Amino acid sequence: MAGGTTARRGTPFSDRSGPAARKGTGAPKPPKPPKAPKSAPGAGPRGPGARLRRGPVLASLAAAVVLAAGCTWVLYGSSWLRVEKVAATGMDVLTSEQVLGAAAVPVGAPLVSVDTEEIEGRVRGRLSRIDSVDVVRAWPHGIGLKVTERKPVLLIKKDANFVEVDASGVRFDTVPKAPAGVPVLELNAGRSPSARRFDEERLLHEAVLVAGALPEPIAKETVQVKVGSYDSVVLELTGGRSVTWGSGEQSDAKGRALNALLKAAPKAARFDVSVPTAPAASGS
Repeated sequence: MAGGTTARRGTPFSDRSGPAARKGTGAPKPPKPPKAPKSAPGAGPRGPGARLRRGPVLASLAAAVVLAAGCTWVLYGSSWLRVEKVAATGMDVLTSEQVLGAAAVPVGAPLVSVDTEEIEGRVRGRLSRIDSVDVVRAWPHGIGLKVTERKPVLLIKKDANFVEVDASGVRFDTVPKAPAGVPVLELNAGRSPSARRFDEERLLHEAVLVAGALPEPIAKETVQVKVGSYDSVVLELTGGRSVTWGSGEQSDAKGRALNALLKAAPKAARFDVSVPTAPAASGS
């Protein structure tokens, strides 16, 4: 048509400046195939192979559970590991029957369930002569008690009996007869000027220090420990001999000095170790 624009037949009106026009075609691109989902970090491979690899792990776990259950049954449920024998050792004065009676070990109980600390507490609580006790399991059927008794270093006369005192000052037992080789305390501090400052308990402590520091040969020869005041302790030995000890201070050094004096002057009757660096012996 004159003076106008004529459209081509069969061709729709379009913008020829777009991408399709530049490539020579208006056909759309085919869609891209979807991407496979990514595995989460740390996730293992999937599929039949993974299931096969998990099989041995599950089997191992099941075996561990069965083994643990079996061990628990052997320790607690079976009759194989139960308490059948209980023995005590280390006694000098106490009898085995006394110790075992105080221990009250549950015979027939599973060995693994026995409370050893509870047994130790019972023995020490019921028998004051016991200083320490070690309870051990003796597999497969035993319990052993290793006992250490307190040793008296001093005796306190009480009516017709004697109270035993150990090196720690513990009064642990009363006996009708004085044990051989243990000195008896004689406390005469009523008129001492230091009686208000040093009461009987403090003076007993000093006497225990002295008796506990005596070398064994001298302890066996010591008949009495006489305490007149804090710094006036005298030992009476067999054969009428006496030792001026002084206070309980430096008792170890005084014990060594007395031991040397007794060897150097075996016929002397009086000894003085109140100053351990200058001991003296006299009389015969």
